[in-house]
Amino acid sequence: MFYDLHMHSCLSPCAEDEMTPNNICGMALVKGLELIAVTDHNSVKQLPAVAEVAAGMGLRMLYGCELETSEEVHVLGLFAKLDDAMSMQSWIDSVMPSISNDVDYFGKQEIMNAEDQLIGTEPRLLLVSLEASLEETIDAIHSHGGRAVLAHVLDRVNSVTRQLGFIPPGLDYDGLEIKSLEQKSRVLETHSWITEDSTEWFIDSDAHRLGDISEPENYMRESVFRRLWGDS
Repeated sequence: MFYDLHMHSCLSPCAEDEMTPNNICGMALVKGLELIAVTDHNSVKQLPAVAEVAAGMGLRMLYGCELETSEEVHVLGLFAKLDDAMSMQSWIDSVMPSISNDVDYFGKQEIMNAEDQLIGTEPRLLLVSLEASLEETIDAIHSHGGRAVLAHVLDRVNSVTRQLGFIPPGLDYDGLEIKSLEQKSRVLETHSWITEDSTEWFIDSDAHRLGDISEPENYMRESVFRRLWGDS
């Protein structure tokens, strides 16, 4: 399956307004993707609409979120079942600081329905660190039936290697997100405790604009999908 498991909707304040459920799914379909995940910052509230649209277009979907830990590390939580993903919201609410969003400074945080109609906004700023450590965040993802993928591990301020300096040995993640095979080689060269077969590797777009959604270049075998997420 050609996939892209890291993209943001218009609920994320850093994403463009064009990132609505229908636009995301439509662009993924046009580009030839077969499996997608929308992973908004510290929220799963856009997922029901995206799931409805994806099902109508025949797109396979995982249900996700991008969580920021107290160390400011980004972790993708990916779930096979919508209900499992939605159950994460109560945990997120319990550890997320209540800081009001400044729309003019950070951007809009809009929640759409399956017709791309505005049905609400998130008043709390989503671009914040949760009051939960990296280990606690991964444990929460697992306890809700999800899989934890360390996001953009060699890129950006919020990668695990930028924040901690390395990927900790023994950390109970399920996958590492890279941007290229060259980055995979760099991870292996600098982390002797990680082998090519000891984890799953994902190449995603982290799209905040429609044009940035992945082309059909990154392929996931059905056996990998089933190993991680069962037969869903």
